Amino acid sequence: MTWNQVYDPLGNWFFSTLVAALPIFVLLGALAFFRLKAHAAALLGLGSALAVSVLVFGMPADKALAVSLYGAAYGLFPIGWIILNVIFLYTLADGKGYFEVLRESLTGITRDRRLQLLLIAFSFGAFFEGAAGFGTPVAVTAAILIGLGFGPLAASGLSLIANTAPVAFGALGTPIIALSGVTGIDLLKLSAMVGRQLTFFSLLVPFWLIWAFAGFKRMLEVWPALLAAGAAFALPQFLVSNFHGPWLVGVVSAACSIFALVVLLFHWRPKTIMGFDSLEADQDAQAWHGRGRREVLRAWSPWLILSVVVFLWGVPQVKSFLDGIFVLRVPVPGVDGLIRRMPPVVVKPAAEAAVYAFNVLSFTGTGIFLAALISALVMGYRPREAAAAWWRTLKRVRFSLLTVAAMLAVGTTTRYSGLDAAMGLTFAKTGIFYPFFGTLLGWLGVALTGSDTSSNVLFGSLQKISAEQLGLSPVLMASANSSGGVMGKMIDAQSIVVASTATKWYGHEGEILRYVFFHSLALASLVGLLIMLQAYVFPFTRLVVK
Repeated sequence: MTWNQVYDPLGNWFFSTLVAALPIFVLLGALAFFRLKAHAAALLGLGSALAVSVLVFGMPADKALAVSLYGAAYGLFPIGWIILNVIFLYTLADGKGYFEVLRESLTGITRDRRLQLLLIAFSFGAFFEGAAGFGTPVAVTAAILIGLGFGPLAASGLSLIANTAPVAFGALGTPIIALSGVTGIDLLKLSAMVGRQLTFFSLLVPFWLIWAFAGFKRMLEVWPALLAAGAAFALPQFLVSNFHGPWLVGVVSAACSIFALVVLLFHWRPKTIMGFDSLEADQDAQAWHGRGRREVLRAWSPWLILSVVVFLWGVPQVKSFLDGIFVLRVPVPGVDGLIRRMPPVVVKPAAEAAVYAFNVLSFTGTGIFLAALISALVMGYRPREAAAAWWRTLKRVRFSLLTVAAMLAVGTTTRYSGLDAAMGLTFAKTGIFYPFFGTLLGWLGVALTGSDTSSNVLFGSLQKISAEQLGLSPVLMASANSSGGVMGKMIDAQSIVVASTATKWYGHEGEILRYVFFHSLALASLVGLLIMLQAYVFPFTRLVVK
């Protein structure tokens, strides 16, 4: 039986919105203020989402239960599968002592912790975002930073802050492709518009990242490196997004940023080197500590292998080939095509699809698992030792997997019950300020779902409709949903759990959330201000794609 979503069940948009937001308050409040374990907070959030959906918004209980199970399955595969196998790779490298070699080899490039952070979290992380997305960059960079000696809070929070500007073009442009699909707006127009918006923030984020880590004064000491990393990312991002499309924006920009930063660091160093415990005057020579090239190469080999494999797994032709070998598609009973989004969220009633695709061969996590197995051979592991390490990793991340499953269950329940749309319609009532609050709607969407792609699917159509009703550019506001959404990536519960697991700091998710929340809201607000300028103020209006 078909069920139509209702967006104002209480007959008062303010109270309906307040009730719709209750699961968010429960989830984030349990993490940030009551300091519950992440899996307990996630289960509480899920319980409140199911209660509000069924008791207030009138969703049939069987459909609510089905969509929550659908979300939990998606949380385990592919998201949890990524987490498990990245930590498996980390465990293998750590077990052979290669992180010590990795740390010392980095001093051949720079001994400064600020610059190591910039290279790993921003430039290297952007490559993984561009190639794979879906939590991969945070898991990889947080694990590496821990191995380099960063504290768990810094490694977690700073990896989340760094993983912002590249997100809109993550996984070979998937968020923009999805946005075009739900809005009907030309893909290249959306790509160009998002590129014009995020160019500013690609320049800003490296400075913001080091300011968050070391303070304003210490940030200024390394401004040439920050400018090089940011500009080498921002310029290709602008050019590729405007003149080619969304597919290679992240990968090309990240590669340029890595190259530019490494070249600079071989010719320039700050006058003062910042370690974890002290500052010291720079020396003329960088230290390799007597490590042989073969040993250094072996220490870096797991991450080089991972980079190559993840990139290959992100190529559409490779994905299609692997899906052609095996894919299992299961329509969710009682849900697929039997829940309808209603106007004004969509132009006309539209049935929601709900098909779980178990395309295990093309999962990014499967590519990471393969990279880990290859790395195990390179590092000299016997099959029995590698299997034992995988089992230890599974036991270690079991609560993280439960948490991610519950978080995704909250997101799907929110989506299919219409709670997200109820909140979105409230943002659409802000009139002349809609460019600002519409941007924050994208931020909220990513904070809820953990994915810029999912946020674009949820709110893309609403952004287009609201823009047309207010006389704004639909291209501008649809793009703002994605650009604003990238700043919500650092506070979504899924990403925080990925970071806490990668840094072996499970149970401290509330501290990570408090660490990054200001940065997330502040950067999202700056994106909103830029969208306001693009909507109303010359010469920014010239940036708007017609």
